[in-house]
Amino acid sequence: MADELELLRRANPVPSGEPRYRDRPLDHHAERRLNQLLHGEQGSRRSRHVRRWTWSIATTGVVAAIALTLLLSGSTTTPAVAAPRPLVVEVGSAAVPLHELAVRAAASGASLPLRQGTHVQSWSLSMTSGPGARPPITLPEERIERWKADGSHTELVVATDPRHPGRPVITDGEDTPRTVEDGHVLSRQSYPPSWSDAPPQARPPHDVARLRAYLDEIDTTGTMRTPELLDAMAELLDHWTLGSHESAALARVLADAPGLRPVGEVTDRLGRGGQAYVYDDTEHSVRRMLILDPATGAVLGLEDTVTKGDPEYGVEAGDVMSYSAWMR
Repeated sequence: MADELELLRRANPVPSGEPRYRDRPLDHHAERRLNQLLHGEQGSRRSRHVRRWTWSIATTGVVAAIALTLLLSGSTTTPAVAAPRPLVVEVGSAAVPLHELAVRAAASGASLPLRQGTHVQSWSLSMTSGPGARPPITLPEERIERWKADGSHTELVVATDPRHPGRPVITDGEDTPRTVEDGHVLSRQSYPPSWSDAPPQARPPHDVARLRAYLDEIDTTGTMRTPELLDAMAELLDHWTLGSHESAALARVLADAPGLRPVGEVTDRLGRGGQAYVYDDTEHSVRRMLILDPATGAVLGLEDTVTKGDPEYGVEAGDVMSYSAWMR
């Protein structure tokens, strides 16, 4: 019972001081936290990683309907939806150490501003367990969140066309998305003004020490090791589009992460060139690949791949469990 109470405190999908949730549906973040609480986090040591692979119940239902529409066009039709293959590092490419890339980022002279909100494309497997369990095929999701000066914000969520995996489908302006091409709108929400002084809603600093403390506050595990740092980084990027100074500071923080090693150049799922850094999480049998812009240090993506099959969850070594690709 004590463990379950602690789980409730950590998840906290509906903070008591948050006015957005009074007599309103949960937003994307609260629904995801609630789903994490309800599914797959009953004390498992690998729950911190499993939770990033689970979609919300409502979104999964809508996406499943879209998948059926795309797949069941005929009994002999080849399925258009497929699990992505792991990203591959270019053979013989130069592997730039993270400390060197952090220096480059600090000296780049780039002046992109910090912006509240995010534009991210992600994909994940909804995990199920039991004899003969197989992970269902899901569609990529693209989400754009934009905040206004009065503290209100909008969120658009689109299930992208699996026939064009990785291609961004949302054309967004500075404040609001303008068009959606080749995608299926899952939700379009507007939220009233709200503020918070706690990460990740709070404005992230661009000082290295303060940013490290900010990420440590996002992490709820007690000790922020490299896996927890990567999770906290992803949570930050799901709320903010970092400016040049913040990206340079984050590169410095990542450069000090034990076990995060350079492996060479890679082309991400949006066709962007980047430097790849890998962390082998042997405790959870996951290979985590971080992709950074080689000039500015901006985080382009994060991919988790299984390194050891698990019959309980129906996964095999080499399966991509999740990826996120962040855009401006």
